[in-house]
Amino acid sequence: MFMLAQQVAANRVVQRVPARHPAGRLPLTLNNVIHTMEKNMLQNLVNTRTWARWISRLALACLCGNAAALTEGQAAPDFELPASDGKTYRLSDYRGKQAVVIAWFPKAYTYGCTIECKSLAENGNLIRQYDVTYFMASVDPLNEIKGFATETNADFPLLSDENKKVAKAYDVLHFLGFAKRHTIYIGKDGQVLKVDTDINPETSAEDMAATLGRLGVARRPDAQVNPR
Repeated sequence: MFMLAQQVAANRVVQRVPARHPAGRLPLTLNNVIHTMEKNMLQNLVNTRTWARWISRLALACLCGNAAALTEGQAAPDFELPASDGKTYRLSDYRGKQAVVIAWFPKAYTYGCTIECKSLAENGNLIRQYDVTYFMASVDPLNEIKGFATETNADFPLLSDENKKVAKAYDVLHFLGFAKRHTIYIGKDGQVLKVDTDINPETSAEDMAATLGRLGVARRPDAQVNPR
């Protein structure tokens, strides 16, 4: 009896509603209400599954981020990248000749990266005490890299890895698409000497020079014993 009374009440409601709602909605019938509820439940299920897939991929990226990590003693991946000074640089050109440092940074014009670049520009004489070529590098487009180098008065090349292939090879590409703030030290023999993941932008030049000394990178013949 109770179910019959519900059906009668529902039919009375339907009889009071026009065949087509002025806004163009479907008539308010029990079947349409159920259909709408099922549609909403299905959409919520799809959204839940989408989020679940995204979270799974995020977790996988975090767990596997160091699967191909660059390690000390292995050959540094070769690269060929355009720079802020209009030149193209290749790591292979320095093999057997000079040590190389690549200071990867997340994003041009951001606060920390600006401080880091200015530190290297203003205190580059400390780094140049050593027989080394040093770069900063990011996945920013070349035109942004050029503008950033000008703004920070960088007197060294900034590399643009816009397609992110080199960042992936060096295991510095964040899963969100920007480069991690890691500095890679490469010896004259092309082997990785150190991967520094603890960077202080304010003292990046002083820290880089100190690290070169600890790694035993040769000093330039004309280097001052007590710079500055």
